[in-house]
Amino acid sequence: MAARALKPRVVLCLGALLALWVAAGLEAVVIGEDHENITLHCGNISGTRGLVTWYQNDSEPVFLVSSNASLLPAKPRFSLVNASSLHIEALSLQDEGNYTCWEVLNETRQFRVGLQVTSGPYEVQVNISTTGVLPNGTHYAAKGSQVDFSCSSSSRPPPMVEWWFRAPDSRSEPFGNNLTVSCFTLLLMSRNLQGNYTCLAMNMLSGRHRKVTTELLVYSPPPSDLECWAEMSPGWLMLQLTCRWDGGYPDPQFLWTEEPGGAIVGTSKLGVEMLNRSQLSDGKKFKCVGSHIVGPESGASCVLQIRSPSLLSEPMRTCFVGGNVTLTCHVSGAYPSAKIRWLRNLTQPEVVIQPNGHYLITQHGQSSTLTIQNCSQDLDEGYYVCRAENLVGVREVDIWLSVKEPLNIVGIVGTIVSLLLLGVAIISGLMLYYSPVYCWKVGNTIRGQDMGDVMVLVDEEEVDVEEEEDAAGEEEEEEEEEEAADREELPKEIPKHGHIHRVTALVNGNIDWMANGLQALQDDSSEQQSDVVQEEARPV
Repeated sequence: MAARALKPRVVLCLGALLALWVAAGLEAVVIGEDHENITLHCGNISGTRGLVTWYQNDSEPVFLVSSNASLLPAKPRFSLVNASSLHIEALSLQDEGNYTCWEVLNETRQFRVGLQVTSGPYEVQVNISTTGVLPNGTHYAAKGSQVDFSCSSSSRPPPMVEWWFRAPDSRSEPFGNNLTVSCFTLLLMSRNLQGNYTCLAMNMLSGRHRKVTTELLVYSPPPSDLECWAEMSPGWLMLQLTCRWDGGYPDPQFLWTEEPGGAIVGTSKLGVEMLNRSQLSDGKKFKCVGSHIVGPESGASCVLQIRSPSLLSEPMRTCFVGGNVTLTCHVSGAYPSAKIRWLRNLTQPEVVIQPNGHYLITQHGQSSTLTIQNCSQDLDEGYYVCRAENLVGVREVDIWLSVKEPLNIVGIVGTIVSLLLLGVAIISGLMLYYSPVYCWKVGNTIRGQDMGDVMVLVDEEEVDVEEEEDAAGEEEEEEEEEEAADREELPKEIPKHGHIHRVTALVNGNIDWMANGLQALQDDSSEQQSDVVQEEARPV
């Protein structure tokens, strides 16, 4: 495609030169390459030729060579071919000019030939202001940057310079052309501008050309944040460290180190490293550093810390025969995530409980539950072990399951209520039996009765007995008064002497309450009199 575009220009240039040379009386134009050989023909005559002599320049002819054997060539590199044509070896730029051929046969004839010496193009120089160059010579530029292109070459006459671009899986497209130098600038480089850039320098006289092709890649750093994590390998035999930094071109380089200390674990473009158990310990830290060819200079990093699991569970659970119970086990602090398993007891720690119709195991995140259905005292009572394990460590917790017979809740509640009622009845009876006046006062106090009104009730029989006793003796009367005075200090007690009952009552106009109180005192008086009679009947 480039050759097709250049042929019309070459024809036009040669046509212009021929017009000039014909106007100057030239019959032929020959173009020769610097440092190469060329032959100039003396006219288009065939057959017998006469004496031929070649001269250079028109104004002051310079002898070059002749078919006359007695005349030696001016320079060894000049010679005749077929006794008529001038052959010049190792052309130089000084050889350019007009040449004249004189032929003497029956008559003298001359032919003028123009010689044009061209050179180049040589040393095509391409400059691309890219971000950097790879060891294989490929240039790269950062996405969004500005890139300047320039191309030049030495040639005589000055060359025509053109730029061509070819994207991957596409055809070449011209960028433009100019004499001697071609330059342009691309702003905001993008991925669709990466490909092969070709600078073509062509000598318009000789048609010789040189080209230089440079591959330019457009790189972009990852726009996302660097992420790293640790997980167990599929076989749970090794720890896999993974580092990702997506979105960049080309892929970044990753470096894993141990912290503190900076001991190198490994480098790769995948960002994946495998560690065995001997390289791990609780609390150890690993650092991943991602670097990209176009920056940022400091790169990006993340740090992770591996830890053994911690367990939390209820130490004891209870299940009734025939019922269901759920044992729960919570794992915390484990990194990477721990594998949780349930075991039956401590005597066979490696016997793992498998889910079936009797055992139901569920797991949500780092929490696991074991549900035991239709509890049996013989089969299910005992220790259960929750085990959490990762490559950093193993932790276990024991849970004791007690299986009991179901209780009769209705009977228990009825018994408790009956006992409470019986206790209340007993306490009330004792209080009425030992201190009826106190109970009466407490009842009246609750009603807010007035303590100011007091009366004394005395039976008729008791009055008679009192008169007879008063007549019996003053000493006994004084003793009774002293005893009565002592008893008055304790109003809760009912003094008894000589069948006289003193009752202190609250009077506020409520006759019914007072009557009830009198009835109670009469009954008590009768009991006391019977006791006195029995005491008197005893022998002294």
